[in-house]
Amino acid sequence: MKTPAAHHSPGQRGRTTVRIAAWPFVGAASICLAGLLLSYRFYIKTTTGQFIDESALVEAAVVRRRIGVQSAQVLDLLPVTSVVLAVVVVLFVTLARRRWKAAGIALAAMAAANLSTQLIKAGLPDRPDLGVNTLALNSLPSGHSTLAASAAAAVFLVVSPRLRPAAAFVGGSYAIMAGISTLINQWHRPSDVVAAFFIVSFWTALAALFILRSGPRWNVWLGSGSHWASSRWWTGWSALAAVLAGVAAALLLRHVTATGGTSTISYFLVGVAQIVAAGSGLTIAGTLLLTFPVRRRSRR
Repeated sequence: MKTPAAHHSPGQRGRTTVRIAAWPFVGAASICLAGLLLSYRFYIKTTTGQFIDESALVEAAVVRRRIGVQSAQVLDLLPVTSVVLAVVVVLFVTLARRRWKAAGIALAAMAAANLSTQLIKAGLPDRPDLGVNTLALNSLPSGHSTLAASAAAAVFLVVSPRLRPAAAFVGGSYAIMAGISTLINQWHRPSDVVAAFFIVSFWTALAALFILRSGPRWNVWLGSGSHWASSRWWTGWSALAAVLAGVAAALLLRHVTATGGTSTISYFLVGVAQIVAAGSGLTIAGTLLLTFPVRRRSRR
């Protein structure tokens, strides 16, 4: 049985090599672009979206009073740690494994994601007045979240396929925590973080196609049982987080609506759940996109 993303041809020692098809990666990038546009349309252009988003930001003050100092420290270190993490790991992999093309593509995607975020932030108009008490200044997408997620994505792209499930989970968790920290410190609304994740995922999907095609010999997936970092548990934990976060957001919104809109931190928790659901869902998609198309199978 062939994967829909690859065409197989005979290789050495009874194995097969793969030629990567472009459509899954272009399709994934298109979905990310659609997600970005829909996020903007709902959270900026509708009263309901603005109210949910702004309420999460306002209620974050309650949490900030308790853990704001710690999360602020994380944010202060985030730009440096993100860049250092990505550069060190990518440089190590490049020198150790001689993956020059992959490193260049990954770093280019990281730069493109951060540049896109700044251009979008500067180019979008102020938030329209829809009757919600909110700052008019546009803050979408989050630059801090883009930096953290793109650094994690760069590492994810250059490591060996057997390490990618673990790298995706760790990197995705790092980006999610960074996004939640921006909300706690009231720097960004949840939609800003989600938009940043979609931007990074867009460029990651496109970069993945070129990386897989540039290194067919090392871009080989031997299955979830080939290495501890390839275990299905990594994707399983992300799936569990995405499902639980989605259910929690729905239940919290239902509860706060039923109680007449009175809330202390319910909308904040909804915002956190949205960030977790989006980050975990995109982590799963990235793992599948960079493993299954390059499965190596024995010839019978």
